[in-house]
Amino acid sequence: MSKPSIQPHGHHEHGHDNSGHDHGSYRSYLTGFVLAAILTIIPFAIVMSGGFESRVLTAVTVIAFAVVQILVHMVYFLHMNTRSDEGWTMLSMIFTIIVVVIMIAGSVWVMYNLNTNMMPSMDHESFQGFGS
Repeated sequence: MSKPSIQPHGHHEHGHDNSGHDHGSYRSYLTGFVLAAILTIIPFAIVMSGGFESRVLTAVTVIAFAVVQILVHMVYFLHMNTRSDEGWTMLSMIFTIIVVVIMIAGSVWVMYNLNTNMMPSMDHESFQGFGS
């Protein structure tokens, strides 16, 4: 009779598939966290200090920091890199972009409608916001 083909395994090997995918290290997660915190604190400080002279410049700066933060999250926490893992990387990127566009467009639409419908008697032309 032949020996059974089942090989014993250690307790720590159970359920782990070492297929060469990088799952990140403590250092990479800490780097990602620090970068994400910095990329949050800087725009927050800009807005809380009154912003730049131009509201458009302030908005563009905050949006640029948001885009960089999305990239940091994708690289350090979602482990997306230039290697193609059966096309899932590109599919994840496309899905992320679609979700972000839907969230931003929906948020702007809701805020505009709330401002228009909840404060109809307010003279929006004479309102002096930050950076104006």
